[in-house]
Amino acid sequence: MTTILLARHGQASFGQENYDQLSELGGTQARLLGQHYATTQRRIDAIFTGSLLRQQDSARCFWEAYQPSVAGGAESSIINIEAPDSYVLPVFDEFNHKDVFIKSDPAFISRAVVAAELAKADAPNTRLAELFDRAMQRWHAGDNDTDYVESWPQFNVRAQQALEQVRSQITNLSHLERDSTVLVFTSGGVIAAITSQLLQQGSQVAYQLNKSLVNTGVTAITLKDQSARLLSVNEYSHLFADGKRFVTWR
Repeated sequence: MTTILLARHGQASFGQENYDQLSELGGTQARLLGQHYATTQRRIDAIFTGSLLRQQDSARCFWEAYQPSVAGGAESSIINIEAPDSYVLPVFDEFNHKDVFIKSDPAFISRAVVAAELAKADAPNTRLAELFDRAMQRWHAGDNDTDYVESWPQFNVRAQQALEQVRSQITNLSHLERDSTVLVFTSGGVIAAITSQLLQQGSQVAYQLNKSLVNTGVTAITLKDQSARLLSVNEYSHLFADGKRFVTWR
């Protein structure tokens, strides 16, 4: 039986011009996960990521903390950081959040308009979260699917294909045994879509799950023959190394 661990990336740069980069805290979160798995002897046999920078950097920070615990020369078969083609699977990329946001109000294509809207609010970050929530509700509702670069139904199909693709990758890796554990750094939307499907739920449940997923929280799935079973969702005990200050949702 193979176990797939779907880890959300570390905290990205929410509200910044380039969201697709880890914050300093995001790097720390990924290292904490690596340290936790190392000290608890949680064996990882292979690592994959999506192609987004925040996903790849999360894997790199995890590996920095976890790799010293790997005995012998097996580390190159787990992940070769210098060879992205061997572990990057773009099918695990997040949905296009900028497109989702802009399609909720075409005026938001201008950063100046967004800044002006936030300037009117007493709590700008809260207002930005409200606007994004409205955009996400529109995307998930299914009434405007043709507006988007990738609609929710299209994204959902891709997320299920991502699970199948990593299953195929596992089959092709000769060093993996039947009880192997594979870690994939991806994003909240992908994890929520896969989890919702396994629970036989729809888009609204997926959205609620997405909102609850913690940075570097881990969702575990077991694969046996052609079936997949949900083992756990959003496990993040590794972040309590110093109280709650490492727990974030962005």
